[in-house]
Amino acid sequence: MIAITDKEFSRLSNYIKLNYGIYLKPEKKALVTGRLNNVLERGGFNNFNDYCDYVISDKSGRAIVILIDKITTNHTFFMRESDHFFYFRDVVLPYLVSNLKNHDLRIWCAACSTGEESYTLAMLIDEFFGKDKGNWDTKVLATDISERVLRVAKEGKYRKESITLLPPYWKLNYFNKTDFQNCVISDKIRNEVIYRKFNLMDQTFPFKKKLHIIFCRNVMIYFDNKTKIDLVEKFYDSMEYGGYLFIGHSESLIREYTRFKYIRPSVYRKE
Repeated sequence: MIAITDKEFSRLSNYIKLNYGIYLKPEKKALVTGRLNNVLERGGFNNFNDYCDYVISDKSGRAIVILIDKITTNHTFFMRESDHFFYFRDVVLPYLVSNLKNHDLRIWCAACSTGEESYTLAMLIDEFFGKDKGNWDTKVLATDISERVLRVAKEGKYRKESITLLPPYWKLNYFNKTDFQNCVISDKIRNEVIYRKFNLMDQTFPFKKKLHIIFCRNVMIYFDNKTKIDLVEKFYDSMEYGGYLFIGHSESLIREYTRFKYIRPSVYRKE
């Protein structure tokens, strides 16, 4: 096991925070060491300082992809924090549908992980619109910083037990069995989600049109206050008036530093 010194950990964590917003607290030293040790050994590095030099100097970008994939935690499941989805279905969608004249509904799942959240949104939308869906543009933009989880999301293959609690209609119409243990999301739903790699720390967001809904849940718990404040400001500027921001149940916005209006726990609105 290659140990990481306090100085090396500080250098690595500062680099990650500056470029990707993720704040690695000192107590995460053991976790970082465990997740990266195989990377160092396979690369022939004797210490973390040499590894940092390599990551920073690697022009191909492959080294940072591997680093981010190793240190990020991607825990999600279908209908996680389900009251958000019920509120989205019962309140947000009816409101937006009654107020949008161009039938262009713009939704961003800003940290989609392995796809369960973005596909849940797509299934809710399909069920909500029914036969009228063809008259609307309702595709979900889903982004993440990790190429590894994006590959899983695009494949759309999940263990059968992961969909056990979903409505029978969804399991019948939105999933196809591949074998006794796995199922795959139907093309009908897969084609409604656009997956892209994206870093939330980018200075500007490349949206041609402003968004109506942003889901960014259980991500900002890894950011410090300044990073969160700056990110939420970018969300606000990227959103249409009347739009909704959903964050994780364990998260909250610092009210004196945000222009979003508090609606209910972990749900905010631009007014």
